[in-house]
Amino acid sequence: MITDTFKRFVGKLLGQPPKAMRRIGQAKHGIERRNVSRHAIKVCEVLQHEGYQAYIVGGAVRDLIVGLEPKDFDVATNATPEQIRPLFRRARIIGRRFQLVHVVFGQEIIETSTFRAPASESQATDDHGRILRDNEFGTHAQDAARRDFTINALYYDPTTEEVIDYHNGVEDLKSRTVRMIGDPRTRYREDPVRMLRAVRFAVKLKGTIHTDTKAPLQSMAELIENVPASRLFDEMLKLLTCGHAMDCLQQLRQDGLHQGILPLLDVVLEQPGGEEFIELALDRTDHRIRSGKTVSPSFLFAALLWHQVDLRWKKRIQAGEPSIQALMEAADSVLEEQTEKLAIQKRFSADMREIWFMQPRFEKRLPKSIWRMFEQPRFRASVDFLQLRAAAHQFDSVLAQWWMDLANADDTARVEMLEELSRLPKETSATAPRSRTRRRRRSPTSGDRTDSPSSQE
Repeated sequence: MITDTFKRFVGKLLGQPPKAMRRIGQAKHGIERRNVSRHAIKVCEVLQHEGYQAYIVGGAVRDLIVGLEPKDFDVATNATPEQIRPLFRRARIIGRRFQLVHVVFGQEIIETSTFRAPASESQATDDHGRILRDNEFGTHAQDAARRDFTINALYYDPTTEEVIDYHNGVEDLKSRTVRMIGDPRTRYREDPVRMLRAVRFAVKLKGTIHTDTKAPLQSMAELIENVPASRLFDEMLKLLTCGHAMDCLQQLRQDGLHQGILPLLDVVLEQPGGEEFIELALDRTDHRIRSGKTVSPSFLFAALLWHQVDLRWKKRIQAGEPSIQALMEAADSVLEEQTEKLAIQKRFSADMREIWFMQPRFEKRLPKSIWRMFEQPRFRASVDFLQLRAAAHQFDSVLAQWWMDLANADDTARVEMLEELSRLPKETSATAPRSRTRRRRRSPTSGDRTDSPSSQE
């Protein structure tokens, strides 16, 4: 009895599996093979045919068991990257910290990794314990032990249709419990992003974080500051596009993990009107994702940072700057502050600027300029963004709907709408979609203007 207790203690300390491997049949795990990517199955079959172990692993297995549709499929194998690559026509080795193989099938990429060994003293870490390189290969059992949570340490064999479970992950998944493998404090030091992942998985599964796994979160939150900006961006994008973004942000705030992740977002959520706009943006994002539609990272981050851009735009206009110049300066200052912590890729930040810079152009409906607006690649995204502003009472809803109708119209209908617009009095076409009697020398009133920054010059 003493020996067994000691073994369990050592196993927990070293992150080793507390129980022997279990093979769970299809009747118990419930995964239907037809829901598994045929390309992931192909990778497993090719590797197994060559004498290697190969399984679909991680998030795909987790999602399939709970009835969600996986975003992608990963494969784990005991074959090394150099052994994997020659077996497939389109495959390339990538990564430094974590070397793996991308096997490409048209638009789908099957990420294929070699079994890893748990962290050891010989692995390179930073001053806080974060692992910098992780290319020590190991056994199947070791690979399961080094994964973060029990619900992610599940392996599906498409040949036998069995799930291989070393850490009772299926039981935790059934009870919707997010539980760390090994000592939580040690695992968070190895990779602080695991704290964000714990919150995301708990919210996505509508479950809870196990007490031992949750206990260190607030005291270790500052370790997130040591995560490279590019990796933090990737993790935040996953969090914001998991279909439960607002719930995730609220949970991050409750667990003390939000400070410094999106610096300006912290400010926005504490300002009048800021939280409302963020909730609208994330609610619409969640609905799109749950409906199986795609979400543009550019649009999402443009919405999250808009409140700060809008405030700074108004202040610069009040200080006497021209509207367009004021908006450009406001956008640049917000992006500069944000990217110090979160590495928003240049292609995304460029798209965000286009969406923001298009907003003042919606205030006046001039047929000639509208034809030029059609040529802008982010015209439709900018119109969608305008609808968001209208829902937040930042723009006239009737005028916003006119722009949406125009964006949805075919070429013939667009011509008709613009011809009708050109026949309206100049003042009317520039401000509102409804015709009204034109009066001479009438100064604009508050009712003739949209609630936008440039109208308050």
